[in-house]
Amino acid sequence: MSGSASISDLTIQLGSGPRWAAVRSHFGISSFGVNAYVGTDADSDVISEHDEMGRRSGRHEELYFVSDGHATFTVNGDEIDAPAGTFVFVRDPAAKRKAVSMEAGTTIVVAGGTPGQAFTPSEWERQAPILAFFATKEYDKAIKGLEEMRAETPDDPTVLYNLACALAQDGRKDEALVRLRESIDINSDFRENAKTDADLDSIRDEPDFSAITGQVSSSGTSS
Repeated sequence: MSGSASISDLTIQLGSGPRWAAVRSHFGISSFGVNAYVGTDADSDVISEHDEMGRRSGRHEELYFVSDGHATFTVNGDEIDAPAGTFVFVRDPAAKRKAVSMEAGTTIVVAGGTPGQAFTPSEWERQAPILAFFATKEYDKAIKGLEEMRAETPDDPTVLYNLACALAQDGRKDEALVRLRESIDINSDFRENAKTDADLDSIRDEPDFSAITGQVSSSGTSS
């Protein structure tokens, strides 16, 4: 299919971070990844620091294009000034990269793929439209979408973690603790996330939360 769309028509708010435009899924593109991010404020992360080496990363080459505003990229510690019209290419999947907006509304389009491999959407991209329900506090819809993903990939720690967050926000504490434990059992990295994640505040003082995360609760208990 062919078509056109404005970034403003595609963006959704993901928590307190940048707005995200689901370009690839909107057009049904299957041969490469392409999406866009819009910084809400000056001096805020538009592209959060990451590399492409994690077990759930695609080891992508990534091409960034600043279509509006002004950004500063940092790639392996090297700063790149990137006003509107600038391309930034990162070939090495191990390179740490991030971009900070110098102006509100800074917009960065990113395309990526793995050399020699067919493109497969990341788990994060599949979850992103569901995570938008956190911003609108429609946690029942987030739970429904994440439960559907859990049925497809029951051992995905990211799905389990985000489901725990949605359940906690919806007041379903016991279920939230079960999913949080499952997530951390699969990927212990989520233990540190849980200690500061505001989405889990409603279960933070539960004894099982301390047992799962090792964090001392306000009552002074810990495992």
